[in-house]
Amino acid sequence: MEINQNVSLKDLNTFGVEAKAKYLCHIRNLQDIESLFEWKNNNDIPNLLLGGGSNLLFKNDYDGLVAKVSLMGKDIAEEDDEAVFVSAAAGENWHDFVLWTIEQGFAGLENLSLIPGCVGAAPIQNIGAYGVELSNTFHSLQTVNLDNGDIQEFSKEHCQFGYRESYFKSQTLDKLLITSVTFRLPKKPEWHVNYAGLREALAGEILSADVISKAVIAERQSKLPDPRVIGNAGSFFKNPVMKVSDFEALKDTHENLPGFPQVGNDDVKTSAGWLIDQAGWKGYRKGDAGVSDNHALVLVNHGNATGSELWQIAEDIMASVEDKFGIRLEPEPRVIA
Repeated sequence: MEINQNVSLKDLNTFGVEAKAKYLCHIRNLQDIESLFEWKNNNDIPNLLLGGGSNLLFKNDYDGLVAKVSLMGKDIAEEDDEAVFVSAAAGENWHDFVLWTIEQGFAGLENLSLIPGCVGAAPIQNIGAYGVELSNTFHSLQTVNLDNGDIQEFSKEHCQFGYRESYFKSQTLDKLLITSVTFRLPKKPEWHVNYAGLREALAGEILSADVISKAVIAERQSKLPDPRVIGNAGSFFKNPVMKVSDFEALKDTHENLPGFPQVGNDDVKTSAGWLIDQAGWKGYRKGDAGVSDNHALVLVNHGNATGSELWQIAEDIMASVEDKFGIRLEPEPRVIA
C-alpha cells in the first residue's frame, strides 16, 4: 500500500473544494486493508475512510490519513424461489451497480438510480429517493474492524437503519471499513411509483425496473445539478420529521406546507427544500458559494468556494429557517472540520 503525503482532495469530493490530506492511500485489495490496519496501529493520527466523496464537506485540510476505498467487484451471490442475492464491493460506483442489476433482469434498486457515491458508503447513510430506502432491499454487509482486524458480517437488524441513519454513521465512523454489501432483490417486484413527479412521468407506461430507472434519472437530472458541472453534494439537509400536532399547528400559519405521513407512527415528514425556498434562499450566491437556482436543498460551488464558505451559508440557512418556522434543519453530508 502506497501512502502519499500532502495530497489534494479536490478531485475526491463532489463539492470540488480544495483541501489537502496529510496522508492519502488507496484500498484496492485485502493486502491493502492489512497494511492500513498495521499502519493505523503504528501511527497515532486520525483516519478518514473515503468513498465517492459525495456526502461530505471539507471545511479545512485533513491532518491525518485519508483512505480511499477502491475495492471492486460484483456478482450474483445466490438465489432462492423468491429472490436473488447480489453483492458488490465497497468501491463500486453506486449508480453503475444499480444499472448492472437492471441489466441482469433484477428489480428493487431502480428508484435509487443516479444517486452519487459508492456502494460501501450507501448503507452508512441509508440512502433513499422516491419512496425507497436502501434498507428496503438490504440483506447484509461485511466489515473489517480497523482497531483489531476482526472481520464481521452485519445483518439488516444489526445495522440499525433509520432515516439517513445507521449504526455505522452514529457509532463506528472510520472504525469499521465496509468491504462489501449484499442485497436481496425480489423475483416478484413491488413497484414504488406513487411519488410526485415520478407518478406523472410514468402515467400510462408499462412498468419495469428499466422504465422506472430511466424516469428517476430524468427526474433527478431535471432538478439536481450534475457535480461534474458544478460542485455539490446533492441534498444538503434532511427533510424534517415532526409530530402530527406540531405539523398541523405550523400548517395553520403556512397553509402550503407539504406533509408526508410516516408509516408505522404518528410522525409527518415535511420538505426541507420548501422551507429553504420560502425563507428566500434559492439561487442565493456569495462569491463562489451558493444555493442552486433549481433546487433550494442543494448548496453549490460555482468554482473556487472554500468548504468554510459553503458551511457559512449552511449555518445561515439553518438559522433563517429556524427563525421563520421554528424548525432546526440537520445537514445530510458529513462536515469535516
